[in-house]
Amino acid sequence: MSGGVDSSVTAKLLTDKDYDLSAVFMRNWDTRDESGSDHGCEWEKDWEDVRRVCGVLDIPCKMVDLSREYWTRVFEPSLKSWESGITPNPDVWCNKEVKFGALLDHLTEDPGLSNTPWLATGHYANKDWKYHNGVPRPRLLRPRDVTKDQTYYLSSVPERSLSRAIFPLGSIKKTEVRELAVKWNLPTAARQESMGICFVGEKLKFNDFISQYIPPKPGPIIDLETGLQVGEHAGPWNFTIGQGAKVRGLKEKTFVVKKDIPKNIIYVVPGTDHSALYAQSLTIRDWTWIWADSPPIELMRPGGLKARIKFRHVMSDIGCSVYSDNDCIRIDFDEPQKAIAPGQVATIYIEDWCLGCGTIVEVA
Repeated sequence: MSGGVDSSVTAKLLTDKDYDLSAVFMRNWDTRDESGSDHGCEWEKDWEDVRRVCGVLDIPCKMVDLSREYWTRVFEPSLKSWESGITPNPDVWCNKEVKFGALLDHLTEDPGLSNTPWLATGHYANKDWKYHNGVPRPRLLRPRDVTKDQTYYLSSVPERSLSRAIFPLGSIKKTEVRELAVKWNLPTAARQESMGICFVGEKLKFNDFISQYIPPKPGPIIDLETGLQVGEHAGPWNFTIGQGAKVRGLKEKTFVVKKDIPKNIIYVVPGTDHSALYAQSLTIRDWTWIWADSPPIELMRPGGLKARIKFRHVMSDIGCSVYSDNDCIRIDFDEPQKAIAPGQVATIYIEDWCLGCGTIVEVA
């Protein structure tokens, strides 16, 4: 449980089932950072909300401190990515490495549990079982409420962990979740959704946070069309592809189109619809199929695998062809796509079935 309304309603739904139920709160970030300040996830308040809800539902709860695992498996790799100028997605890897990794391992090794634990979360996702070569295997599916679809964030979770996952909100819309929370008088019924990266928190700007870990590295901002310097940046990690550059003194707004990391240059173009912002294909490395031993055979065929792709959480999936390209996956879009950032996660689907994900390394 996170202390939010989604996990609170999830817990209430499970109390009506025949489960041996207990709640677990993950502490993933130590708010007392190296600078000695207190910010980031307000875990104390979240933990208090979890305890209040569990008190109302009469279920036991405990806190598990996974801040060390989060630091080494999620934050440090993300920090290296930002420093190298690419744009990682730590929330995707948190689910694989921490929630459905370290936490599930911790619960499995708990001597107080007599049976193998299942992990229920408040994610908006569905799961079913499909026979493959005579064996039932779990499939990650989109939820009923497609506007809250969180399969993108779950796309790195391996099959062995997915097989032990339960998603009670998969068939419920967000508006209905709110209504149920009010109906059941849950203490978190009016709590707003949390936004942004967990360790940054909601009161601190990302650039201010990351500057505590990465020293400034000033460099030029150059207009791609004219080749002229139009401004200066404090470090390439402060920008992502497609982001407004906020260059003072220019009549037209400019947007980041490219980064030259070795030369520490940010390139910009005028307008939000410049042709240089669009790409027809991308290359992905470290691709992970949820069914790791059973990649689709269509990848090796001339026409590739016809699928749908998302390379951001907040976007509609789009048509594409997927090919195996040596140790990488190549994606060709049905139509050109805008503002694709290396380092981000790309996820592919066949209809509602999420097959897996990988990290974007090249855009063309």
